[in-house]
Amino acid sequence: MDARTETEVFADLAELCRSPGFIHAIVYFDFRDNLIRFGDRLDAEAMESQHAAERLVRTEIATMIGLMVQGPIDAILPIPERFQEYVDRAQALLQELHWAMSASWRDSFKIVDGVVQIQEPMWAGANLREPIFYSGESAYGFQYRALAIRKYAADNPWLLANKGFEIGDAVAVAQTLADVLSERQMALSKAMVELPPDQWTMLPGSVFSVDDIQGRCELDRSRIEAVLAAFTLPPGHLNPRFTALHEFNATNAMPLLHWDDGQFLLLQHYSLLEAIYESPVFWLTEDRTYAPTAVRHRGEFTEDFAAECLEKVFGKARVLRNIDIYGPDRNRVGEIDALAIYGRRAILLQAKSKRLTIEARKGNDLQLKDDFKKAVQDAADQAFLCATALLDSSFKLKNAAGDGIELPRSFDVVQPLCIVSDHYPALAFQASAFLKQRTTAHIVAPLVMDVFALDVMAEMLVGPLQFLHYLTLRERFGERLSASHELTLLGYHLTHHLWFDDEFNMMVMGDDFSIPLDIAMLARREGLPGLETPEGILTKLKGTTFDRLVAQIESHDDPDIGELGLALLQLGEETARSLGSGIDTLAAAARRDRRPHDLSLEFGEAQAGLTVHCRYPDTPDTMLRLWAHCRLRKYASKADRWYGLLIHPDTRDVLASVGSLEPWTSDAEMEEQVKQWPVRPQVPWSAMRRRLAQKVGRNDPCACGSGKKHKKCCLVRP
Repeated sequence: MDARTETEVFADLAELCRSPGFIHAIVYFDFRDNLIRFGDRLDAEAMESQHAAERLVRTEIATMIGLMVQGPIDAILPIPERFQEYVDRAQALLQELHWAMSASWRDSFKIVDGVVQIQEPMWAGANLREPIFYSGESAYGFQYRALAIRKYAADNPWLLANKGFEIGDAVAVAQTLADVLSERQMALSKAMVELPPDQWTMLPGSVFSVDDIQGRCELDRSRIEAVLAAFTLPPGHLNPRFTALHEFNATNAMPLLHWDDGQFLLLQHYSLLEAIYESPVFWLTEDRTYAPTAVRHRGEFTEDFAAECLEKVFGKARVLRNIDIYGPDRNRVGEIDALAIYGRRAILLQAKSKRLTIEARKGNDLQLKDDFKKAVQDAADQAFLCATALLDSSFKLKNAAGDGIELPRSFDVVQPLCIVSDHYPALAFQASAFLKQRTTAHIVAPLVMDVFALDVMAEMLVGPLQFLHYLTLRERFGERLSASHELTLLGYHLTHHLWFDDEFNMMVMGDDFSIPLDIAMLARREGLPGLETPEGILTKLKGTTFDRLVAQIESHDDPDIGELGLALLQLGEETARSLGSGIDTLAAAARRDRRPHDLSLEFGEAQAGLTVHCRYPDTPDTMLRLWAHCRLRKYASKADRWYGLLIHPDTRDVLASVGSLEPWTSDAEMEEQVKQWPVRPQVPWSAMRRRLAQKVGRNDPCACGSGKKHKKCCLVRP
């Protein structure tokens, strides 16, 4: 039997959703798939239900709600056998719908002579419909609440005058409903244990009244009623435009439904939060006289919030906002929304507030590309133009007041960030398919994300080094990674480190990699009992000598030393621990004999290296010796960059740093100095790591490579 078309399956699903009592199946799906159940602590086991194979995503539940309201809602409770038929039939149709929608995507893969080949273009409009619909939520519910208040703060006078409430009122109603309905649903689930199966239903847990809200909320009744009116589907509205999966579904914009005796029905709470964040845009822009103001406010919100995220990571002193760029002819050529500077690196942020249109969601290839151009490509092109000017001293930089800005114009790396303000479904896939990248030796490919992902990154990757390290790995391995949204990649990085060997050509990541990150964000923002920091790169080395070393490098004033911190973060855990142990060993030896001790290591792939001198700074030639040591080590290793750190034996604090960043070139004088240098031969770091990790006897050669016996060198004596 041939597979049915999407239209045929959709028609059957619509008929099922209008069946008598089907509403009870919908509330069952919402309770089963959207409620997280946990005991004393929120853990991975509790969160795994959100990634179960049989779980319906919220867009699927929203689809059933949108189809249900196209006819009279019959709330009669079906007999248990019919109820189960509804559930099974809905699951089967939604799975068939998924299969039908992905047919064009599957056709992109062909087997030729036993080898799978991808037919171009793989990500044409029709092929993107499936990831657009199933891309999942890029925002947490609490982000919608918090950012909605920020997004529409400047529009509150219009909202109050035209809708009867301010945006904070809508958020307060939504939060109160979350509390009321959650308590009601939990009480129902416990009570059903004592009821016969023919009385099982969660529908009463989705019903509420104005009095329920007013009893728990300090808002005036008139404002509560105004909020409910704005987000409630009008009586008799049959959602007529929702005739196909990607057509407009009115219940997404108005997720509340009128119910018996003046009550209301909310079948999916997340939909209300999403509507509060997204729907006011349409109200504001429909007012033609106010639309230009609304658009300006929306752009200002995106830019301001994104800049604040960077300030949270880098500090306000390192972030500049709204930089105007003027060419040699004194004409304005562009504007940088925000610029974060750390050492020899710059993050250049361009923000946009365009949305994906309904026509694009249908798979219209031209509309998809047009929407993407306005939302992302224009920002990427503008970022490249500004980055080019940033590196050219003939262009002048000025702040919003018109004052000149003096900056170093010799950045090693300029990283463009393109930020969108709304949930842009399948953003990662679209960026991979459509983004035309322009790069140079110093300007890397842009990274594209929404404000929600940037918010989470700024929350978890505290400090410039961890943030830049993640961006570096994302840019380096981005073409080899496939994930539905940024939080999956960030979750993987926090727990496993986003580093891959060359043997991997492509890695497809499941959404469940974000589980530890989800727990951490819920613990931090919602106060739920759970790990606030995922176990992984942020915890494994916490409190170690290596961790203290990286922290000191991060706070160092020398702009060049930041690159050393990024190189250290790329080390594996075993290597990092061995380096810390080596520093501890050197410090103990220096405390014992008050003589200088050192170790050197190469970062082979990065063509760089590090020399650590552990000595008391009581001789006038200390820095000269360290500098000379680094120059010789760099030349002998044929490295382009070499760093030197002076560490105090007692505190193991970094006292000073030096760096040589010029590319390696052959030099006859240096060749002679290396030959005459009366020091031990260079020990590869892999060998040094093994030496530091192994047990060394008193009379064995010292692990530091000095050539002396261990008892005469780095043996720690009590």
